Amino acid sequence: MQADEKTAPKYKVDATMFQCITKMTPVKHFFVDNLAGNLAGTVAVAQAGKGQFPEGTVLQLIPNEAMVKQQKGFSPGTGDWEFFALETDKNGTKIVSSGAEEVNNFLGLNCFECHKAARAEFDLLCEQDHGCAPLPLTRAMFHAVQQTDPRCAPAQLSAEDAAALKELGPVIEQLKNEAAANKK
Repeated sequence: MQADEKTAPKYKVDATMFQCITKMTPVKHFFVDNLAGNLAGTVAVAQAGKGQFPEGTVLQLIPNEAMVKQQKGFSPGTGDWEFFALETDKNGTKIVSSGAEEVNNFLGLNCFECHKAARAEFDLLCEQDHGCAPLPLTRAMFHAVQQTDPRCAPAQLSAEDAAALKELGPVIEQLKNEAAANKK
């Protein structure tokens, strides 16, 4: 098998596997799970902030994007990560696209292009000091997006989350415009 060749994913992920993000296990400012039943292993690596995530790991920072660590050999180029672009609403989740190096998020940005900048000890996980280009979003903005996942039971929005969401709108528009301009 060549370095960029993929094998079929061991974990057949469908839309029903992506539920309310806040029902997953919170670690730092993101959420984790493990499809192989090794949640303790996933949490340990996430809490340590470095290391190789175990097979079956699910990582989500926001409701409409996810990463799943498939078996060794699934996609050597992406460290065996499968990326998911998702659409969410009160009725559930729709997988817009999934795969390795070819998946773009809702902004039109390629998932792998951002994540591949993470230094090797971080297993493609992007955090502030991992080597990835910083996003112009604050932790408060990410928190607000997580708390307003439409698949979750409606909750009272805090004043801080409401303010962060108000700030988020123009930032998202700017990112979409930049992504579109870069494709021309």
